[in-house]
Amino acid sequence: MIYALGTLLVIGLVLLIISFFMNNRFKDIEIELEQLSMDHIQNQYVMNNKLKVLEEELLTETTNLEDYSNQRSKNDELIKQKEPTVVKRVVGLFEEGYSFKEIEEQTGLSQDDIKVIVHQKTNKQAFA
Repeated sequence: MIYALGTLLVIGLVLLIISFFMNNRFKDIEIELEQLSMDHIQNQYVMNNKLKVLEEELLTETTNLEDYSNQRSKNDELIKQKEPTVVKRVVGLFEEGYSFKEIEEQTGLSQDDIKVIVHQKTNKQAFA
């Protein structure tokens, strides 16, 4: 009986000493969980940044569409304000091959106005 108790005591001490040198599985699971949490936080941060960029692009695109519609109405008013002979002259010079700068010198209109007139008239003729 003394031998049995002594043997059990020695085996218990050996197992206790071995347990200190063994890897703790709970610690490994904890490290994996921390790594998973960090990955999730990083992914969420990246997605939020991408979402902000997309929202900014969408806002500028919406603003550009509003500017385009405002510009188009201004362009239509510009053509209506110019005399029909001036518009015909600008389109005629353009069709003859004159550059915008040369048309500007001959008519006294700005190059932007000339481009608008030519663009509007050539598009209307293409659809007519």
